[in-house]
Amino acid sequence: MITPFYRSPLRDFTLLHGDSFKLLPQFDFKFDMVFADPPYFLSNDGISVQSGKIVSVNKGNWDKVKNQTDIHAFNRQWISLCREKLKENGTIWISGTYHNIFSIANCLNELGFKILNVVTWAKTNPPPNISCRYFTYSTEFIIWARKHAKRPHHFNYEMMKILNDGKQMTDIWRLPAIAPWEKTHGKHPTQKPLALLTRIILASTDANGWILDPFAGSSTTGIAANLIGRRFLGIEQEREFAEISRHRRLDMDNTDIRSLWCSKIRDIAKITQPETDHTACEAPMTYDLPF
Repeated sequence: MITPFYRSPLRDFTLLHGDSFKLLPQFDFKFDMVFADPPYFLSNDGISVQSGKIVSVNKGNWDKVKNQTDIHAFNRQWISLCREKLKENGTIWISGTYHNIFSIANCLNELGFKILNVVTWAKTNPPPNISCRYFTYSTEFIIWARKHAKRPHHFNYEMMKILNDGKQMTDIWRLPAIAPWEKTHGKHPTQKPLALLTRIILASTDANGWILDPFAGSSTTGIAANLIGRRFLGIEQEREFAEISRHRRLDMDNTDIRSLWCSKIRDIAKITQPETDHTACEAPMTYDLPF
């Protein structure tokens, strides 16, 4: 029997502490969307810049460098497990850099997905390149794919036009990296900004939809999902990050904090304007997972 590490009072946010490879096969439930930020395997004893300080790029044993064969096998296994948890019209979003994104794309094709877009997240405030021998790294990529090559997927096209001032949204998203207000209880070393996850979730789910994140980290996916009335199951194997997730979700029970976060995310502010029919920052209907 699976016991959640944390579950919100409304049961719209459930976090499991453990290994996705072991936990995913233990239940049968279908999700509208999967978001995954898997290890990039960049912990190679190098250095980088963070908040103006030189820091090690090592993130933990979970991100230790593997050979390409092992990396591809790892990616194929977790993507295969997640595919079994997707609804027939469901989609998966996977973030990465050039270090792992090609392996992920190959795995998706091998497993029968259809790649819809490769979104380029252009960071408006990237850290500098301290070696001064390369261009500054300022982008990450997010592959968007549907479960079946010939079966329609869910896409909120009109909402994306609203967010892009009435024009078709392109696959280049200019959004900042995480801000200080997103790190109140500590920071995951690969934490994504709420603005990025909010847009992803708005694009491919409706209100009350279920979202799975097999590498939850500090649960930005879950926080974004709950802010816009979706439901979330996350799996995180590092207890430190699971604790950060729990504290972040507890903060949302404070209506002032919740409203402040909503006000800071441009896409949420857009879809909650009076002239639109869309709603956000509302609690979803309850609907239980099988545990």
